[in-house]
Amino acid sequence: MNPTKKQPAARLKKLLMSIDHATLQASAIRLLAAREHSRHELRQKLRTKTTDQQSIESILDDLEQQGLLSDERFTEQYIEMRSRKGYGPVRIRMELAERGIHGDMINAWLDDDPDIWFDRLQTIAERKYPHAMTTDQREQSRRARFLYARGYPSSLIRRYLSG
Repeated sequence: MNPTKKQPAARLKKLLMSIDHATLQASAIRLLAAREHSRHELRQKLRTKTTDQQSIESILDDLEQQGLLSDERFTEQYIEMRSRKGYGPVRIRMELAERGIHGDMINAWLDDDPDIWFDRLQTIAERKYPHAMTTDQREQSRRARFLYARGYPSSLIRRYLSG
């Protein structure tokens, strides 16, 4: 084989990989500009664009070093957003785990004070059910299912339903 023909092919491949790397990095930055992502989420989205795992990990490492990608910042903002929308600690914890956030980081950011979550539970319940508390078992079951689906622990739901 002629070595002069091999060199242009190798250079072309290297050029295409660098273009692919730059395109991939630009995609990652666009995604992060729209909203925070966990490292796991961003990895999943980049996998749809390439099969080069080394390139993906390199880009993720670079973004973390530049301060553009942070699981800690993502966790803080995600908890704030979901709790403001009326979701409880059980559901938020599960959603963060699905997004690749480790339990230690979740525990560090998710406040487990039952009084805070009970106040949020009352607020969301009063918004959904503005009429007074009922003793009707069927209606109480309906309210309990709603609050459970929102991610509130059963102990807080029982406390709310008992008056």
